[in-house]
Amino acid sequence: MADASRQTLVGRAVLEDRVVGARIVVAGGQIEAIEEDDEGQNGPFLTPGFVDVHVHGWGGHDAMGNEAALDGMARALLRHGVTSFVPAAVTSPLDRLAAFADRVRQWSPAAPEDGAEPLGFNIEGPCISPEKKGAQNEAFIQLPSAVDRGALGPMLDGLRIMTVAPERDGALDLVRWLADAGVNVSLGHSNATAPEASQGYAAGARTTTHLFNAMSGVDNHRPGLAVAALTNDEVYVELVADGLHVERSVWPIVLRAKPATRLVLVSDAIGLAGTGDGRMWIGDLEVEVRNGECRLVSDGRLAGSVIALDTAVRNLVAAGVPLPLAVRAASRNPLELIGAGDRGTLAPGQRADLVELDDALSVLRVMKRGGWYPGAGPTGATA
Repeated sequence: MADASRQTLVGRAVLEDRVVGARIVVAGGQIEAIEEDDEGQNGPFLTPGFVDVHVHGWGGHDAMGNEAALDGMARALLRHGVTSFVPAAVTSPLDRLAAFADRVRQWSPAAPEDGAEPLGFNIEGPCISPEKKGAQNEAFIQLPSAVDRGALGPMLDGLRIMTVAPERDGALDLVRWLADAGVNVSLGHSNATAPEASQGYAAGARTTTHLFNAMSGVDNHRPGLAVAALTNDEVYVELVADGLHVERSVWPIVLRAKPATRLVLVSDAIGLAGTGDGRMWIGDLEVEVRNGECRLVSDGRLAGSVIALDTAVRNLVAAGVPLPLAVRAASRNPLELIGAGDRGTLAPGQRADLVELDDALSVLRVMKRGGWYPGAGPTGATA
C-alpha cells in the first residue's frame, strides 16, 4: 500500500520553464511545498508523473482484454513513469466497443494501486476514412451519418477521446454531438483537405490523432489535415516520438509550429510493447514486432509503437528539445486536454505523482499519491 506520510525529496525539479535544485515536501499524497535548494543539483531529476492518453497495451497486455490484462498493463506502464493513462480501443464493431467501455468503467475503481491510474478511455474510430485506415480494420469502419447515436450513447460516460475523420458524410454533426457531450474529439485517420479539417476543428474537435500518420499531409497543392493541425494554435497534436512514426528530422517543424502547451506525447503502444519480438492480433489484424518496429503481417504497414513515454521524453531531449518542454508534453498537456487538473505539475496542492530520473533520463523510481514504486531502471538514451 502507498505510504502517504510526510517526506522530503531533494533533486533537480523539472518545472515548466526551467530545471532547479529543489526540496519538495510531500504529505498526505500531495505536494505540500517546493523550495529552491542548491543541494538538489546533485540529486536525480524530479518530474511530474507522465500521462499517456493513447495507449493500446503494454507488457504483454491488451487494453481490449479482460480485467487482468488491464491490471498488467497499468502495472507495466507505472514502471516507465506513467502514473495515469487512458486505455485505447481500436476500430471495432459497436457492440465490442460498448463492451470495452463497460469493462474499463467497471475495472477502474479497483485498478491496482501499484499501477498507472485510469482516467477514462479512448476510442480510435470507427468513423474514419478507409483511404487512411492505417492499421485499423476496414471491415469495421462506419460512415458517421450511419452510426446509431443510441448505440454510441452508452459509451459516453468515461469516453475522453474519440477519433473522427472530418471529411466523411455526417462527420461534422457527429463532432458537434460528441463535443456537446464532453468528449474530446480527435481528428485523424483522415484524407481531409485543410479546409475540411478546419471545419472539423470549428465544429468542436480539440486534438489530432498521431500527427502525420494515417492522414493527409503537407502538400503545396493539396494541404491536408496535418497542415490544418499545425497552423491552428488552439488544437492539440499527438506525437509518437519513436523515430518511426515521424522521422526525427521532422520534429523541429512540429515544435516550431505548435505552442508548447499544445504538444501531447503519446505512445500508441500495443500489447507486445516491452516484451521483445513476437506476433499478436489487434482488432482482428495480425501484427509483428521485429527489432523494435511493429507492422501488419499482411502488408508491412506500421501498426503502433513499442515504446512508453519515458522513451519518448528521452528521444525528444536527445534531439535537442529542452527537458521542461518534453516533460510538459508528457504530463500537463495531456491532462489539460482531458480536463484533469489535480496533477501534472510540481506545485503545492498538486497530487504527488512524480518520476525520479537519472542523468540518462531512465526511470529510477515512481511516486504515485505519495508512495514509491520501482522504475524500469537504466535503458539508454533512446528507444
